[in-house]
Amino acid sequence: MNAMAALAPPAFKAGRWRSAPPAGVFPDDLRLLLITTRLVLALALLAWLALAGQALLRQPAFALRGIRIEGEVGRNSASTIRANALPKLNGNFFTVDLTAARRAFESVPWVRQAVVRRVWPNRLAVTLEEHRPVAVWNDEAAGDRLVNSFGEVFEANLGDVEDDSLPTLSGPPGSAAHVLAVLQRLAPLLAPLGVHADSLRLSGRGSWHAELDSGAELELGRGSDDELLARASRFAATLGQVTQRFQRPLEYADLRHTDGYAVRLKGVTTTTTAVPLSAAAAPATTAARRP
Repeated sequence: MNAMAALAPPAFKAGRWRSAPPAGVFPDDLRLLLITTRLVLALALLAWLALAGQALLRQPAFALRGIRIEGEVGRNSASTIRANALPKLNGNFFTVDLTAARRAFESVPWVRQAVVRRVWPNRLAVTLEEHRPVAVWNDEAAGDRLVNSFGEVFEANLGDVEDDSLPTLSGPPGSAAHVLAVLQRLAPLLAPLGVHADSLRLSGRGSWHAELDSGAELELGRGSDDELLARASRFAATLGQVTQRFQRPLEYADLRHTDGYAVRLKGVTTTTTAVPLSAAAAPATTAARRP
């Protein structure tokens, strides 16, 4: 009986043979265990590589050994720039934050823009652009500052430009670029008169006022830039006739009139009439008396 059982074929149930699974096929729980084990090993390897990488990056060989300064350094020496920026730099060749480094160099007086890059294996190269001052910005609340050629207001030692004879600008917050643009367009109109604007002010209500290097003052009034400059152009084209007639320098001019302007000459009182739009217009004064 036992011999017959041993020789009996494998049991068959419900149309299937009950036998061991084929090679390479595992139950679900064993397959899950293998996947988990492989994942843990992979994560452990990545963690080890990260720690090894961090240890490598901290090696003294990668500490910053020097900074090369390039570009514009007319207002600051390279040593002065390094002394101002270095205390704000952290990290080595790999870990230094280039954005923070750029801000550190741009915080140095007179530096407008800095570009910082790594130079293998342990140096930084910094290319600088300096502010080019073109005017003084008068701000009663914040004090006098400087305006660069881009119309940007920046802080620097005003004593560094005291010999540059810079014009003074003022206006509402954020208007420096606009005021500078008007000054630059006004300059060629005044040049034939042999004068230039020492100051230009834009009021909070949009009215413009200029002071010339001769001491004369101009009330330019309100309006668009083109309207403002058109009035200034008519004034410059006809003022010479007035000053030549009375042989007195200009003291004050009011350009706010639609078709003319009023002038006051030193030592002469004048009244006004309309000035035609033609460049060959008659003088603006029709009556005058000496004090």
